[in-house]
Amino acid sequence: MTSKHALVAIVGALTLIAALTTPVRTQAGKGLIDPNIAGERDLLALPSMTPTIVKAMVEKRPFMSALELHAFLQGQKLTPQQAADFYGRAFVQINLNAGTSNEFALIPGIATRTPGEFAQHRPWKNWGQFDQEISKSVGQPEAGRLKQYLFIPIDLNTATDEDILSIPGAGRSMVREFKEYRPWKSKAQFDKEIGKYVGPKETARLWRYVVIQ
Repeated sequence: MTSKHALVAIVGALTLIAALTTPVRTQAGKGLIDPNIAGERDLLALPSMTPTIVKAMVEKRPFMSALELHAFLQGQKLTPQQAADFYGRAFVQINLNAGTSNEFALIPGIATRTPGEFAQHRPWKNWGQFDQEISKSVGQPEAGRLKQYLFIPIDLNTATDEDILSIPGAGRSMVREFKEYRPWKSKAQFDKEIGKYVGPKETARLWRYVVIQ
């Protein structure tokens, strides 16, 4: 190996190490409307939405996965293209560490090979790691677009205020509650304590975004 190639290899290794050790920040991607928390006016502005569909959507939510949302839209007689147009503006984010190929396939314009790469690099720790790995095959602009559709669960016992606020619909009051009951031991504890402040459906929705490590 030439000195030039050795230097390139060292820089690449250091970049990967930096990505893997970067502190967890903003673990839910930004940019799309979350159908689980959006107001009716915002939902009505989305492609193919009517007052009837929006009313049914609000009554049905929360959708606990992208597949649940997709089944709902199919039930409302949206065509595949209409659903794809909707997903260009709004989506129920997919857990990058647990999502299935069927869920990832709902992301508009996703390359055929990309879901396999999502699975290959699990467990994902942070977006620095994601940018490092996924941009190799699709480029950084596309990696940035894909992040809108994804989330990496945050650790309830170590998450920062910023991490918690990245969860769609989690405000300052939830930051306080998440931190007050540390150390978290189980989902049952989470259901009990957070359930004091929000209903069981919202507690279940919030649980999607967290882990206890």
